[in-house]
Amino acid sequence: ATAQTVVEQAAEHRFQLDFRVNDAALAKLLPPGWETVIAAKGPAKDANLRMIFIDRMAIIGSDGKPAARPTARLVYLAIPVKETASGATGQMIIHGLTEHAADAPGAFGVYQPASIARMSRTASSSGGVMTGSEDWEFVAASGERMEVHVEYERGPANKGGAEVKFFNPNDPSRFQIFKTDQAIDIMRNPTTTPPDHIRKFSYKAGGGRIAALFDGTEKVVSWDLFPWYIRTVSVP
Repeated sequence: ATAQTVVEQAAEHRFQLDFRVNDAALAKLLPPGWETVIAAKGPAKDANLRMIFIDRMAIIGSDGKPAARPTARLVYLAIPVKETASGATGQMIIHGLTEHAADAPGAFGVYQPASIARMSRTASSSGGVMTGSEDWEFVAASGERMEVHVEYERGPANKGGAEVKFFNPNDPSRFQIFKTDQAIDIMRNPTTTPPDHIRKFSYKAGGGRIAALFDGTEKVVSWDLFPWYIRTVSVP
């Protein structure tokens, strides 16, 4: 076993969109010797990019005390990846927009401070039916934009979790380990066809350094809600 040093822990709420985007444009954002991993079946079928909106509701430092910035809102783009030579697998965060300028460029060197960072979440219950709405908007001064507006009916959530290496795209020899315990409600998915719980939906993405990924040919292939997501970040 390899010893790990905990960097932080956090309790988060997430809304995730899985996309299929232009393969050639995505490949240009990966370091040499790395390629995307695209699932041939299951809820992530055909996805090569994930856009994840995150409300970090409680951030705990390595000392077990609240972090200097105990909450944060951000969005990032993550790619499932594999190193061709070694077969090592994990993910890479290739871009992100964060409300706190001090969190940029971050551990992976890819975050930008958002000049606009807005988030609103609501939930209500009537007759035993839980509904919700979420509005997220992040825009950088240089033009990068990621936003989503969604209304949904909550469905049953499945428990999950994993331990995944997140490699630094600028230096893949460096990585962090994300260990998660989570609940996932897959709200719409054309592959696994769960009951469709999305009532209204729209998104905008593109501009600046991510413009080539969102050129109008991209396609959403899964809509996923994580009502709770507990994440421990470690380094080897």
